[in-house]
Amino acid sequence: MKRKIYLVLLVFILPLVLRAQGKGEYFPKKLLLQPFAANIFEPRLGFDFNLEKSSVELNISNSIEIYECRNGKISYAVGADLFTFTRLRREKEFHFPVDAIDYLFGLNFVYLNNTGSFGKGVRVRLSHISAHFADGHFDNYTHSWHDNLPPVVYSREFIEITPFVVFNDFRFYSTAAYIYHIDPDYLGQDYYQVGFDYFSSVFSSAKNLTPFLGYDLRLVHLQKYVVAHSIKVGLKFGERRGRGISLYFSFFSGYSFHGEYFRVKRNIFSLGFNLDI
Repeated sequence: MKRKIYLVLLVFILPLVLRAQGKGEYFPKKLLLQPFAANIFEPRLGFDFNLEKSSVELNISNSIEIYECRNGKISYAVGADLFTFTRLRREKEFHFPVDAIDYLFGLNFVYLNNTGSFGKGVRVRLSHISAHFADGHFDNYTHSWHDNLPPVVYSREFIEITPFVVFNDFRFYSTAAYIYHIDPDYLGQDYYQVGFDYFSSVFSSAKNLTPFLGYDLRLVHLQKYVVAHSIKVGLKFGERRGRGISLYFSFFSGYSFHGEYFRVKRNIFSLGFNLDI
């Protein structure tokens, strides 16, 4: 309870501290740090269609900035995250029963020092994730759980630190996270990431058309350390690093990012689209 009170106070107090550092704005229209292209746990609004026709990923999530402060080349922001990541089963007659759903909510803090073609900064997240099976995970014909996986209690609370650099069309980042509470409690309490994305300016004459590429490597501590790879390549229509629609091809290899499936290894090729808001 005390932890929740401290977080609520932080949301109200931090903007006042930042405001003293320079010119500020409540609820700006654009995020100071746009989502990393291939990182699974970023705000997304769209679908990923598994090419093996067994599942669909439905992502309904958003990050908003509560307050942003600018002082010359340096900017700060405090915001909130509310994500859902949903796995749907693909069945006959256009049926998509909900199999598994993960919820993430929390706060984020961003610092950016931008000099034009080069920038550097850091993002800090305080977040909670809980995972659940839904009614679509139960097979009504066999009266059993799909994949012989009954529900388990899965949740985690963590702090995540992500330094990043921006160089022309490239962004590079790394992440270290400490999970201070997790269920099941035999799972590890840390994870690490490195990755990059590239939003090309090759079509400079077509300002609303941007090819992009992203790669993310995630080292997850289950009962041992395991690696997950995520690759995304596509085309964005709209603002280069802002609002628009992205069409892409993606590949994920590793233990599932859905908490209820943490014991299941997957190799998934997908076609997807996302509304970048």
